[in-house]
Parts: sequence; C-alpha cells; structure tokens
Amino acid sequence: MVLGGCASKGDLDLSEAGAGVTAVRTTCPTVGVPAGTGDVTVFDPATSRDATAIDVVAVMTDVRSTCGDSGDNVVTDVTFQVLARRARADGPRDVTLPYFITVVQGGSAVVAKRIGRVVVHFDAGQTRASVNGSARASVVRAAATLSDDVKRRITQKRKSGSEAAAVDPLSAPDVRAAVLRATFEALVGFQLTDDQLKYNATR
Repeated sequence: MVLGGCASKGDLDLSEAGAGVTAVRTTCPTVGVPAGTGDVTVFDPATSRDATAIDVVAVMTDVRSTCGDSGDNVVTDVTFQVLARRARADGPRDVTLPYFITVVQGGSAVVAKRIGRVVVHFDAGQTRASVNGSARASVVRAAATLSDDVKRRITQKRKSGSEAAAVDPLSAPDVRAAVLRATFEALVGFQLTDDQLKYNATR
C-alpha cells in the first residue's frame, strides 16, 4: 500500500510541455506500508504455527499523513488504525504491539528508524478491538531538494522536432541519480520478529 505525499509550494513539475502527462515532485516523502508488515499474527504457544494456536491477529489500516515543509526539516505526521481480533473472549486483556516508522532514501537506504507501541484493549467477552496510532518522520529539506542545475535540465523547454526533444532528461545518469538521492519514503508497519515475517511471507 502506498499513499502519495502532500503537494506544497515549490513543487517541481516533471512533465514535458504538451505531452499530456504530469508528474509532480515534492519535498514531502511518499508514505506507505512495506509489503508483509501491515498485519501481525501472535501464536500461543509462540513456537506453534497451527491454526488452533492463533491467539491474536491485527491489521494496520487507514494510514494517513500530513506534511509540513515550512522549516529546515520536512516533517511528516502519520496516523493509522489497528484492528485486532483475539481467539478467546474471556476476561479483559491488553495486547501491546510494536510498530516502526522508517525513512528510506533513494528506494533502499534506511536513514532513520523509530519504534513505537500501541496497546489494544479487549473488554471482557469481546473478541474484537481497535486502537489509533501515530508516528512522525523528519527529512532535512536540503537533502530532499534538487539543485538548480538539475531542475533546469529537467524543466528546460525543448523545441518540437529537435534532437533534445526526443531525449528524456531523466535518462541522463547524473540527473536520474540526483532525483533518486532526493527522493524519500516514510514507511510504517508492525515491528515483526523474523518468525512473524516468515509466516506473513509463506502463509
């Protein structure tokens, strides 16, 4: 699941004039949930993977973000909801679920990560419960901003029919690398153990 970052003053239009396709680049990171981390299954006993041993199942949903980029840092606040279900509806119970928010640069480099926790409360006799969570990511504005030279090369007008008009400026290795370096993602998901990750990947 991927949610688009917010648009703001100073956005860069990456479209070709008259091409009919527009891609707007902002300093705000794209917000999303990495594959395999949007849900968690807790077993009892923890070493079992039998369906009868499933204790609690939780899903992260309704992920939303707001982005503020008026200062030296681009700050993204992320909110989400956790929907949980337990197998046994006996007495009241609290279940603590860890989650993470991480900032990824250029599609692969993790530059920051924080761990948080949400506590899901089940009332006596209830098998379903929900709780809201939040997280914050911060990116240095200078790191998410393209240089004036790269902006000029991307947005310069090209005369129709010319050789330059047939070449995508993003095909230039140095331009492509600069755009990649200035591209950030804020990713949120459950902080899973290795066994939980394997279970999500193979079930």
